[in-house]
Amino acid sequence: MAQDALHRARLHRSLQHLHGPARRFAAPQEAVLIALVRDGAYYLDVFFEHYRRLGVSCFVFIDNGSTDGTVERILQEPGTAVLRSALPWLEFENSFRAYAASRYGQDRWCLFADMDELLDFEGSGTAGLPGLTGYLAQQGYTALQAQMLEMFPKGPLAAARGLPYRGAVKAFRYCDISTVQALDYAAAETGLAYYLRQNSLPPGGARMLYGGVRGKVFGERCCLSKHPLVFNGPGVQAAVHPHVSAGVAVADVEGLIRHYKFAGDSLARDLQTRAEAVSEHGEDRLRSDAMQAQPELSLWSDAALEDASIAGLQRLGFLRRAPEYSAHLAGDGA
Repeated sequence: MAQDALHRARLHRSLQHLHGPARRFAAPQEAVLIALVRDGAYYLDVFFEHYRRLGVSCFVFIDNGSTDGTVERILQEPGTAVLRSALPWLEFENSFRAYAASRYGQDRWCLFADMDELLDFEGSGTAGLPGLTGYLAQQGYTALQAQMLEMFPKGPLAAARGLPYRGAVKAFRYCDISTVQALDYAAAETGLAYYLRQNSLPPGGARMLYGGVRGKVFGERCCLSKHPLVFNGPGVQAAVHPHVSAGVAVADVEGLIRHYKFAGDSLARDLQTRAEAVSEHGEDRLRSDAMQAQPELSLWSDAALEDASIAGLQRLGFLRRAPEYSAHLAGDGA
């Protein structure tokens, strides 16, 4: 349609190639990490350390106008490419990711990660990402679904405001899954059914999770389920939504995204988002209103879990476990 063509033309005109390879540079068995970033210098040291530890060596960033040294920090890292666009984040977020996946991740595993997200999965510390993608490819799966776990400290959120990201990751040891709600995978109530109905599910099916501690405390309707790892091959529509891709075969095993939304000065970030009107869902308003009204607000309660592990979350039913994947890891000596 003409509107779609105009959207694509605006995107292509806006993009600048700032650094690194101009096209696909991941080897056939490698994953390429794709991230949107705007003033993300706070996160980058831990971000790079974590994902390199998982086995990522190719990073593609789309910078949306950073002024805090983000790009300069990325340029210090090998295996990186940076594109820049000043177009509105809200209007072009999906297009940014999809474009990067097409340009750098065709016929490759694409790992979509936000700056405040750290992916984890069974075998992450042994077989790493190559062990996981090897299993997915062997089984014919083209997407890993992961559930997002909001991490927080025991005390007031305001008390952690000055922590560096590394300190926040260490201090944010708690989560709360007591109010998580599960919906059928492609139910209309997900709001994502158009895309999800194009996907195939593993034996036993899959669910979409909503709510969690941010719903409990702030009244947000958070979607906790995401497709962070997708093989961008024929028939796949990668990153059609911040949480999902379409045309994928969803794996039997699930990953975990530890989310550090409240690391650093989250109140200042939410107030800036409101001032710039870059969000349409109003979650930033709910959070900032609550935090301003309750300066000592804490997400901790007696329902909080401390140092929740992959295995523990599997036992609690928050994550799906796949015996075949566990056997695959054991067979690899992981």
